[in-house]
Amino acid sequence: MKISAWFPAALAVLLALALPAEPARAADKSVVIYSANESTLDGLVFDAFTKETGIAVQPVQAGSGVIMKRIASEKDRPQGDIVWGVSRSLLQTNSAYFAPYQSKNRDAIPAEYRDPNDLWIGTNLHLLVLLQNTKLVPEGQGPKSWADLLDPKWKGKIAFTDPANSGSAYTNTTLLVQLWGGGNAGWDKVEKLYANMKVLNKSSLVFQGVGNGEYPLGVSLEYAGYLWASDGAPVKVIYPSDGTVVAMEGVAIIKGGPDPETAKTFVDFINRKDIRELIFRKTFRRPARQDLDLTKLPGGMPNLASVKLASYDEAGWTKERPQAMAKIKEIIEQTR
Repeated sequence: MKISAWFPAALAVLLALALPAEPARAADKSVVIYSANESTLDGLVFDAFTKETGIAVQPVQAGSGVIMKRIASEKDRPQGDIVWGVSRSLLQTNSAYFAPYQSKNRDAIPAEYRDPNDLWIGTNLHLLVLLQNTKLVPEGQGPKSWADLLDPKWKGKIAFTDPANSGSAYTNTTLLVQLWGGGNAGWDKVEKLYANMKVLNKSSLVFQGVGNGEYPLGVSLEYAGYLWASDGAPVKVIYPSDGTVVAMEGVAIIKGGPDPETAKTFVDFINRKDIRELIFRKTFRRPARQDLDLTKLPGGMPNLASVKLASYDEAGWTKERPQAMAKIKEIIEQTR
């Protein structure tokens, strides 16, 4: 082939490869879901959804921040139908990109876990907890509160995720600042806590480290402890006596997406009672709907009403995130 004939064709190929990837959509019924969940949870739900409805799921999996940036960049020509598995604060701050829909399961979910204009609805609730390896720390000798973690005897024995890489770790840190008096007093105690902790790059390294016996204690999410315990690991979940918070994740329909009716079908499916029980049995994700008795399901997880919850200014700390993250980074550097 002559160069003059070859070059335009090659250039077209290179330009096509340089363009942002768009989810492929089959000719028959399908739904494109932008998900920040772990692949095991996605696989469980998407397979069940397709088996029941015949609708193929085309997943786009990434971190929640990446997903929301993608939705914003596609606002004039949306490529996805659904966003699932992102936090309440992200859903609130990006609600302009969502279409209203009153789910069939709306009334089963408390008002605090759904948008008043039905732009998003909660699916999972994550509680911030302590994980204890009972082989390394005998059953009755572990901490009972956040304040107990300040004891020098735990120095180097507590695993935690860097808040730069984890929204829940940011929530946990700012919760403790608030719980311990706020301002300089709260930050001073948090600095003492960080001096006791091993700060890891990924959330999974925390619960894996506790489960495998690398760390006696970890600050993590509720479901991870139950999941490891169900697989036989010597892991105990501790609900701090000084209170914890609920970190909600939810689902929303992307405004102007290719198939809004199919998107509605998925929103109704994901919060249906039997599907939430399936998800809980397989992954221990606490449902946003409150009509399942978790104490009678595998793991014997306590119902939300029996857990002490602390006051937390989620909106305020979301607004203060840049300044708070700068402070956390400084504390990490000073305590390493």
